[in-house]
This record gives sequence, structure tokens and C-alpha cells, in this order.
Amino acid sequence: MRTRAVVRQAVADDAEAVAAVRRVVAPYKVMSPAATRHMLTVQSPGERFLPLVAERDGEVVAWASAGLNVWTSDPGQAHLSIFVHPEQRKQGIGSELAERLHQHLTEVGAIRVRTFVQPEGLEFARNLGYDGTRQMHFSGVELTSLPEPPETPEGIELVAFDTVDAHAAYTADAIASLDEPSDSPLDSVDYDRWLEEIWNGPAMDKSLSVAAMAGDEMASFTVVETHSDRMWSGMTGTIPGYRGRGLAKLVKSVALRRAATAGITAAYTSNDDENGPMLAVNNWLGYRRVQTEMGLLRTL
Repeated sequence: MRTRAVVRQAVADDAEAVAAVRRVVAPYKVMSPAATRHMLTVQSPGERFLPLVAERDGEVVAWASAGLNVWTSDPGQAHLSIFVHPEQRKQGIGSELAERLHQHLTEVGAIRVRTFVQPEGLEFARNLGYDGTRQMHFSGVELTSLPEPPETPEGIELVAFDTVDAHAAYTADAIASLDEPSDSPLDSVDYDRWLEEIWNGPAMDKSLSVAAMAGDEMASFTVVETHSDRMWSGMTGTIPGYRGRGLAKLVKSVALRRAATAGITAAYTSNDDENGPMLAVNNWLGYRRVQTEMGLLRTL
């Protein structure tokens, strides 16, 4: 008979085990142990972030977290995620994690919770009261045969993130994020929190992230996060005044080529079903769908 899994709050030293569970459950969501440790230890106090793990016989077999969305002006919005190792499912672990997280979110004033689930988790989520709102497509590409990058438009200079001013990057990110398809607007991104959680975090590879600069203004950009020989596109965006010039295609194409030169062999990204322009860019780059997750909401 198997011993019962024990749920407890996750700590920084769980980072390696949490990253391993994430990679088994969702190998297309690239996150290094260092980035995982950062996620566990660095959050806004207002997020009221609660990370949990489930252990069986001293081994982490599941990981979950929840907190308030502090990057939106819409009050009471929250996020929740649960990863259970495939060999440990249908034993009540996910249900216990969900119960603990929903209780926590209720206590900290959450009104509405957003989560993403793989197709096999849809019934479980709906039994918890979640309903569908959107689809998120995850795609991957092997960096062995990439198309030639488009020409760089006049007045645009391509540079790596490790040469640009942080505030220019923040401004472009905050403006581009306003148009991200979402159930709540990303319209309240605090600069100091962005610096601590994003810019100074270990996930972003500034040497491989690429910006298209128009003078001192960041017109377009793509953020690269790496772990071993894999990479994740953290965000690609173009501010409104520079759209329609192919800059997103340009920066992402150049970033993938630089990543390949640096030894990265596979790249992954995600796109909301509504984001037609970026889906077209990724199709042109050779990305092929590896998973579709459903974005679900529950009112508390």
C-alpha cells in the first residue's frame, strides 16, 4: 500500500524538485531550477502568493500555487496552477491542493480565479467549478532550419537586452502588454516590481533577448528564457506606433538564430487563440503545435 502524500508549503530548496515535476507534466513550459527558486522566493507582498508541494516518501510528486494578480487594475483577480506527476494522479492529490489553494484565495479576497489545464485535466477542473473562456496554444521548433530573417528597416537597430536601458525595456513591455489577450487587463505593472521579478530575475537571458531600437525608444522586442539546451519565449511585443512593419517577426527570427549559435536546440512559445498576428509569425518561423491548454475561470 502506498503511503499518503503530504501537502506542505514549498520552500526555496524545493526548486530542483518542482522544476523536475513541471518538466514531466509540461515539457514545453521551459523553466530552470534557478528561475523556479526565484519564483518561490520573490513576489509582491500584495500577491499573497502561496506555493505548495505534495511529497510521498520524501519525493515531491506535485506542485501547485495561487495568488492575486497584482499587475491588473481589476480587483480580486487571481491565478492558480496545479501540476501532478502522471504516475501520481487520481489519488486525491490534486483535489487536496485545489482545496488548500481555494481556501487561501478566499481568505485573501480573491473574487475570480484563472487557471490553465491540459485536455486530460478538463473534467477535473470543471468538477471544481471552472468554466472555459479561451484556448492557449503551445508550440515548439527545432533550431536546425530557420528561415532567413527579414531585412532590418531603416532607422531600426537590433541590439541584445544586455546593452539596453532597463526603463526603456519596461516601457515597451508595459505598453505591449496592454494588448495581450486576457480575462483581465495587464495595466498596472509597477516598475520596481518589474525590475525585481523580471529584469533582475534569472529567467531572462539578456544576451539572447533582442530589441529593435528606434533611437532611445524600444520599438519591438522578444524576451528569451533558457534552461540547458531549450528556450522559452517569455514575451514578444511591438508598441503601437511601430506595428505593421514586421518588427516582431524580425526580432524573433534573429533571437532564434542567435540562440541556435549559442547551443540552444529547441524553442517553445505560447499564443492565445485570439492572437492571430503572433500565430502567423510563429508559423512562418516553423513552430508546430505541441499542446493546447484551456483557460478556465471560477468565481469564488
